[in-house]
Amino acid sequence: MDKPIRIIGAGLAGSEAAWQCARRGVAVQLFEMRPVRSTPAHQTANFAELVCSNSLKSDSENTAPWLLKEEMRRAGSLLMEIARQTTVPAGHALAVDREKFAEGVTAAIEREPLIQIVREEVTAIDEHGAITIVATGPLTSDALAREILRLSGSEQLYFYDSISPIVAADSIDISRVYMAARYDKGSADYINCPMTKEDYDRFLDALIETHSVEAKDWEDLNYFESCLPIEEIARRGRDTLRFGPMKPVGLRDPRSGQMPYAVVQLRQENLRADSYNVVGFQNHLKFGEQARILRLIPGLENAIFLRYGQIHRNTYINGPTLLRETLQMKQHPNVLFAGQISGVEGYVESIATGLLAGMQASALARDAEPIPPPRATAFGALVNYICHADAKNFQPANITFDLLQPLDDETGRRIRDKKQRHAMVCQRALAELNIWLDSERAPRRSEDDPIISFPWARSAPGS
Repeated sequence: MDKPIRIIGAGLAGSEAAWQCARRGVAVQLFEMRPVRSTPAHQTANFAELVCSNSLKSDSENTAPWLLKEEMRRAGSLLMEIARQTTVPAGHALAVDREKFAEGVTAAIEREPLIQIVREEVTAIDEHGAITIVATGPLTSDALAREILRLSGSEQLYFYDSISPIVAADSIDISRVYMAARYDKGSADYINCPMTKEDYDRFLDALIETHSVEAKDWEDLNYFESCLPIEEIARRGRDTLRFGPMKPVGLRDPRSGQMPYAVVQLRQENLRADSYNVVGFQNHLKFGEQARILRLIPGLENAIFLRYGQIHRNTYINGPTLLRETLQMKQHPNVLFAGQISGVEGYVESIATGLLAGMQASALARDAEPIPPPRATAFGALVNYICHADAKNFQPANITFDLLQPLDDETGRRIRDKKQRHAMVCQRALAELNIWLDSERAPRRSEDDPIISFPWARSAPGS
């Protein structure tokens, strides 16, 4: 008889982990504390709610984010299928209607008979009892965080992250903006707010002035470098925003043929196209000040904000000291970690570790030996980073080609074109992935047995 599996947290990682266990015939209890207890960032009780943005990064073939998503698709990911069905236009990126996405995941999980949903907060972990996947994400409750500290022997488990604001589409002045995707990759799905040098200087001065008033509130905050608030970026120099979230490169204004001095991009939030995310504009300003300063952006002079930028705490463990390459704890092998709490950053990476943890927990439940993913795959690259990065300076990471196993020296020297090298790395990864998946012999769903479908679902690109 299979051993019991408990999954704590029904976010991206926990939902995917539960699905992977169920499709292998293993029953699970899926614990989610919402709505019994909410968090500072979540707005619903749905599973897999996207908190920060609605983008799952590039889906351009032979990029590192595409490879990770392609590996998940081949491994039977529920969340990748729901993402396919809930896409919204975003150029070469995969973006989703966040409400429809969460609703779709919740519906699929709720109708799966092998998944028992328990709506309550978990505050204790029995490391000697049931196989447990901790997938509580960046907003782990204080009580459970203390329990994880006990298991890990750590002193700190968190850094701070921020959320971008959302504006109503009909409040954007379309005469001041233009549609384009950077370098014309994909379709022109982004609204671009171009700035002259005078516009940029006026915006930056207002931002810096506001930040200087609030400086005392920031002194002890530990931020993740890849998701800094715009006011924190602005502190580092007058041009840092122009080389960061406001960079104009590849966004020539078709009306003038000129490159703006700076650009603010807006990305569609949902299928109705009635709201847009201000890309890269996560911040921690007072709401009134946000409205005043963001309305200095051309096209947003009369913007109506459906959500203001916010800050929240992200929780993660020091993977290199605590985890095996199967995502099991070294000292407590019945406990696995998945999602951002395991030491990855980003939606796609969180889903991937949930998928892997579900596979490994299912093997443990059957008294089989969990097998780590091949190092050459994107799965393996993430796991390798989590387990073998510098423990003294460990921070969560996104999937990049820097993490993937390079080609051998001779091949690398022979293939000088970067795109060709990346294509070869991806081909090798997918070939090794297929061998690994075949060895695991998990059940596969046929095309005639869809995971779940909706009348509003979009077709996959090219289908």
